[in-house]
Amino acid sequence: MTTNAPTVLLPPAQPVGTNALAAADIRDVKPPVAIPSWWTAVIGIAVVAALAAAAVYAWRRYRRQQKQPPPAIVIPPYRRALERLRAALDMIHNPERFCVALSDAVRVYLEERFDLRAPERTTEEFLAEIQASSLLSELQQRLMGDFLTRCDLVKFARAEMGEPELRELYDVAVRLVEETEPLLNPQAAPVVSAAPLPTTG
Repeated sequence: MTTNAPTVLLPPAQPVGTNALAAADIRDVKPPVAIPSWWTAVIGIAVVAALAAAAVYAWRRYRRQQKQPPPAIVIPPYRRALERLRAALDMIHNPERFCVALSDAVRVYLEERFDLRAPERTTEEFLAEIQASSLLSELQQRLMGDFLTRCDLVKFARAEMGEPELRELYDVAVRLVEETEPLLNPQAAPVVSAAPLPTTG
């Protein structure tokens, strides 16, 4: 006797391409890919060129600054004169050299201080210009005349002076500088140009 097994009904297979398979195959939309235009390339090249030019300019400026000498330090005439006078003390055992150094320091100082551009003038000519211009007081003029005359006696007439006399000349030279420099002596005369001496033909 034959027994009939129960019949199992399976759902029919869905054909390929149905909505279920299509839903399983859907993916997220990818963002659009930016395609650079020729304007982007031009701007990029311009930025790179500008940066390169700025770097070259900065490098050249740096090189120029490295080649420039440091600014000169301006030393006022009175300080140079006092330094020269102090240096002259090392020559005090040689009266001739000592007096040359003293008189040169004072003359150069007065020429720079009062704009007397005449380094080759004789002592008489130099004193005459000082007196004619009234740059120094009467006392200072007498001190100056005595100082230069005594220095000339040692320089040219080989006059003998002991160390005390030489130190006295040094003190007069320092006094002339200090009394005519407003930074050291507020009562010093203001800087004015000396009146030129008349030339003799």
